[in-house]
Amino acid sequence: MLTTTQQPTLNKEVTSSGNLLRLPTLIAAITLMTACGGGGSSDSSDDVSADNSATTEDSNNDTVTLTAADESLSVIITDRNLSGNPTENRDLPDITEDLPQLGMKLFFSKSLGGAMDSACVSCHHPALGGDDDLSLSIGVAALNPDQLGEGRQNADGIPVVPRNAPTVFNVALWDVGLFFDSRVESQGKEVDTNGALSGISTPDSGFGITDANAGANLTAAQARFPVTSAEEMKTDSFEVGSDNDTVRDHLAARIGNYGVGAGELTTNDWLTEFQTAFGSTADAETLITFDNIAQAIGEYERSLVFVNNPWNNYLNGDLNAISEEQKEGAILFFTSVDQGGAGCAACHNGDLFSDQSHNTVAFPQFGPGKGNPNNDDFARENVTGDSDDRYKFRTPSLLNIAETAPYGHTGAYKTLSQVVRHYTNPRGRVDDFFDDGGWCQLEQFDNVADCATLYPNAESNSNLALTKLDAERQAGTSRFPQNARLNNNEVNQLVAFLEALTDPCINDRSCISPWIPDTDNTGPDGNQLNAVDQNNNLL
Repeated sequence: MLTTTQQPTLNKEVTSSGNLLRLPTLIAAITLMTACGGGGSSDSSDDVSADNSATTEDSNNDTVTLTAADESLSVIITDRNLSGNPTENRDLPDITEDLPQLGMKLFFSKSLGGAMDSACVSCHHPALGGDDDLSLSIGVAALNPDQLGEGRQNADGIPVVPRNAPTVFNVALWDVGLFFDSRVESQGKEVDTNGALSGISTPDSGFGITDANAGANLTAAQARFPVTSAEEMKTDSFEVGSDNDTVRDHLAARIGNYGVGAGELTTNDWLTEFQTAFGSTADAETLITFDNIAQAIGEYERSLVFVNNPWNNYLNGDLNAISEEQKEGAILFFTSVDQGGAGCAACHNGDLFSDQSHNTVAFPQFGPGKGNPNNDDFARENVTGDSDDRYKFRTPSLLNIAETAPYGHTGAYKTLSQVVRHYTNPRGRVDDFFDDGGWCQLEQFDNVADCATLYPNAESNSNLALTKLDAERQAGTSRFPQNARLNNNEVNQLVAFLEALTDPCINDRSCISPWIPDTDNTGPDGNQLNAVDQNNNLL
């Protein structure tokens, strides 16, 4: 039982034996104190007010109000074993360490682009929510390689990357697979390991086959592939016809100033950087390998963890951390459709807000596609070869989701409200998308000539995805078995809750600055991408 000196306080750290009190423990304490008159009214009839809220006072005479929504969420949080902090039990690097620092410099260097006009950060800038704010990414051949976000375009204005760029934030918290189709996948899927304990399959090895060169974890394995994509970083003209390892070896030689890459960089101070990061005096050919490049980039990415959001604070005992509207939205989020909720947690579950699995939700299909007939994107089927996996995409995490628009694998939806409404009527919302102009309504396509003729099969492909969703529902295999029945107020409540999953650090340039190299510098090779927006302001 809590003593008087342990009574909970509002807007302060609530502690018991040095640990933050989880919400259910706090609510139990408030209920006990209220029932016993612990700072509240001595008349038990006043313990519960007309709006079903209970109040008590702490030792500083601060009023703590417990609402019906708090009580409902306490049950949900206990039942779902939510902590609010998915980093627990994980070994994560700190951005101040030497290896992530090297990784940051590599992440921002255009020298890893085949034509030296793109970098990892071209599609994943920390000041843009860890992505690029575009529906479909523009990797190589941008008119201004240093301009990121809205307004970034290539010569004809038509993107050639077939999918939306997922955020790099919290990539260290994934244990199953990376990319929309999990084509980089842990074989053991051990919890809290980021794939570090068992083998990892990649596009190089094939589905279900361990890639001996994958690296230490999923993040390092993922870092090996954007440089091999002609649309993202490689370009068509660099290492024409070469396999992935040859491309990587050439880039490592460029960074290391040896072999085939010798002399390609006018300025090259990378060896000192690698020697510092790896604590080695080895020469460039020994130390500057693509394995080490991927490891360093991976450690930088794994340091980009942002989970200190209002929802986390609420679970840790601050009842004022989220509004009543957000609390009602949380209840809808975690309550199944047949119980009157939105059913979101069927897929977006746990503290990561993802089941890390693949699901058919039938968002609009458009764009150049992934090599499937009629410019379609078969999603997970392209990895497994199983037709049951067609149109199944990995469930995204919802952490910081309010800052990662546009949404879906093609970036078809511009707002969270549109996304939520999709789940109330997917066929209707897809019809609306095309009736309203399809992709041409998106800012990215504003100045594209003959925009409407770009993707003639987009609507029929989208209808095929909807038909697949219907078939899964009829077979009883869908995790999205029925439409959510939400009114406008409930949609707003749900969106408000999703906004409570944003770590405020990502919207504070001074807070996010440790993950962005000094923009007064040009890096170890003179090719540092110091990003600007469409108004030429530094990001």
